[in-house]
Amino acid sequence: MPNSSHETRVLSDAHVSDFISNGFVRIDDAFPAALAEAARTILWRDMGLAPDDPAAWTKPVIRLGMYSAAPFVEAANTPTLVSAYDRLVGHGRWLPLMAMGTFPVRFPSSEPPGDDGWHVDMSFGDEPDFMEWRANVMSKGRALLMLFLFSDVGKNDAPTRIRKGSHMDVARMLAPEGADGLTLRELVERPPATETREEVLSVGEAGTVYLCHPFLVHAAQPHRGTEPRFLAQPPLLPRGALQLDRADGAYAPVEIAIRQALGNGE
Repeated sequence: MPNSSHETRVLSDAHVSDFISNGFVRIDDAFPAALAEAARTILWRDMGLAPDDPAAWTKPVIRLGMYSAAPFVEAANTPTLVSAYDRLVGHGRWLPLMAMGTFPVRFPSSEPPGDDGWHVDMSFGDEPDFMEWRANVMSKGRALLMLFLFSDVGKNDAPTRIRKGSHMDVARMLAPEGADGLTLRELVERPPATETREEVLSVGEAGTVYLCHPFLVHAAQPHRGTEPRFLAQPPLLPRGALQLDRADGAYAPVEIAIRQALGNGE
């Protein structure tokens, strides 16, 4: 598995600038379509469903657990993605992905999915109630939020909705709370500071990956298309805590975005 990308730089300075200001960057062909197809075969099997039997697709969403089989791990650690992780988080500052995380498989349905509220993914806690999990301004436990498209996703296929630039608002919400941060319940009860942000849809072909700032506000939505949507949303874990006050000034873009939100210009 590759763990260095110094020889190949996938993201340009313009891409990095967009990540800092918008909170995400889209990478096409981040992993091969053949790996996506192999992964879907495993997921169909585990759901007990088939792509040619839509009559059996009776639920709007089915959630599947962690996957560490070869197609998933290889998709997460391509040279393209390793290069991008290094560029956004810093070489040696993240842990290789050994599992793909949760798959919310969404099906065409007129039934509300029940999980389509705007939110930020929490990164630490041990409460059984996930609404009590937390995030803090150092993004303890998470270096990136990532959206891996394992099927083609168009505008009607329940693409994840993203509030462009909302990571800046969230950083400012978290900053006064120190190391404890806020719970998911507390964050969703905050004034709707991100409602005026431009909404972007995470569309693309299978093999597309959206690398997002961990504070980016996003939401699911109902599926209005015809084919199920396969997407994974693993975190990229930090090797150590993010630093907002580095003596050497060697800040990674994920840290620069937080610093700029808090008025520390770069």
